[in-house]
Amino acid sequence: MSISAFDDRPPDSAKLTSYDERHLTTYLRLLDAWEDGADWREAVQVVFGLNPVCEPERARLVHDSHLARARWIMEAGHEHLLRPRLN
Repeated sequence: MSISAFDDRPPDSAKLTSYDERHLTTYLRLLDAWEDGADWREAVQVVFGLNPVCEPERARLVHDSHLARARWIMEAGHEHLLRPRLN
């Protein structure tokens, strides 16, 4: 599976963004790993392809910020996915 390009931090927006839409699979994978109790180092390596030994601070930032965004989408942001889109 190829890893899509990602920012170190996802957007901090009260609305779902195009970045979020492109990374919904990433968010789901992080949520699955979190629900399964996976170690964050394993999750960041599998989901993002980052080596937490070589880049521990960046790896932790990427993991934690994207997991927080995924949890926001799960708790509140998913409503944006259900709204009709205007073209």
